[in-house]
Amino acid sequence: MSAQKRILSGIQPTSESFHLGNYVGALKQWVALQDGNDAFYCIVDLHALSGEIDPTLLRKRTLASAAQLIAMGISPEKSTLFVQSQVPQHNQLGWIMECLAGIGEASRMTQFKDKSAKGGADSARVGLFTYPMLQAADILLYQAHQVPVGEDQRQHIELTRDLATRFNTRFGDTFRIPEGYILKSGAKIYDLQDPTAKMSKSSGSTSGVLEIMDTPESNAKKIKSAATDAQREVKFDEKAKPGISNLLTIHSTLSGKSIADLEAEFADNGYGDFKGAVAEVVVEYFRPIRAKALELLEDEAHLLSILHEGSRKAREVAAETINTTYRNLGIVQ
Repeated sequence: MSAQKRILSGIQPTSESFHLGNYVGALKQWVALQDGNDAFYCIVDLHALSGEIDPTLLRKRTLASAAQLIAMGISPEKSTLFVQSQVPQHNQLGWIMECLAGIGEASRMTQFKDKSAKGGADSARVGLFTYPMLQAADILLYQAHQVPVGEDQRQHIELTRDLATRFNTRFGDTFRIPEGYILKSGAKIYDLQDPTAKMSKSSGSTSGVLEIMDTPESNAKKIKSAATDAQREVKFDEKAKPGISNLLTIHSTLSGKSIADLEAEFADNGYGDFKGAVAEVVVEYFRPIRAKALELLEDEAHLLSILHEGSRKAREVAAETINTTYRNLGIVQ
């Protein structure tokens, strides 16, 4: 038996580019977690169907997500990188989880309440309501020890644990009860134009979002146009100087220099020089990642072969879990 812990995490292909907040908040840590763990990383395209569906965009974004993950350092040799829809056992176990969950606990999920409140409950899709059960299936299929997620996903992990415990109690030991591995909060990256709001594609404007696949010129321009205050002192003060504090955080996170060292380095410089330095750090950090992702997207057959191999490995594990689940439920096989 391997002493490695199996970890499982997924990301939706909702855009053609991840942004700096995604990278710092989760994806950079995914890369580190490959070492010493049996890592399964999933592009959860079925979850993306709970929003607006554009078939051309869905395909393009799924491939772009895969290319970026590999370019960032997710290694197909170290990890199992796959597409959710290529493993039919997700749907099979998702239905079982739906039949196990109660309406009450499903309706208490905060993300459904938040998203349905924006458009009205009557227009919300059933898939948005039931996707936490599919998410539970995503995790339980692979008998994951740990699930690396942000703090906002803690409730989903608790639901997964509850459903797994309920199933095991009623039908016999079937699923490993997973632990949430809450990713280190690390540096918080804020919108360049509104440094009081976190960097997010849902902000309505992309002018404050640093996208990995944007051209170097575009990202440099966004940084040089970032909102700051009327003074010229490069100093970290989140309340009085949120814009400059955010830029200091971005530089420090990518360059490895401490904020104190950066304050000293730019003590005699104005905002223009400092923004230029931040732009250079961001552009040079993401240049090789962007180039590698574009190279992978140019050779679609090779990229698909990587994903098909990852999905084949995922199906082998998932099939074992489904076979045990069906047998314990009394489903004839």
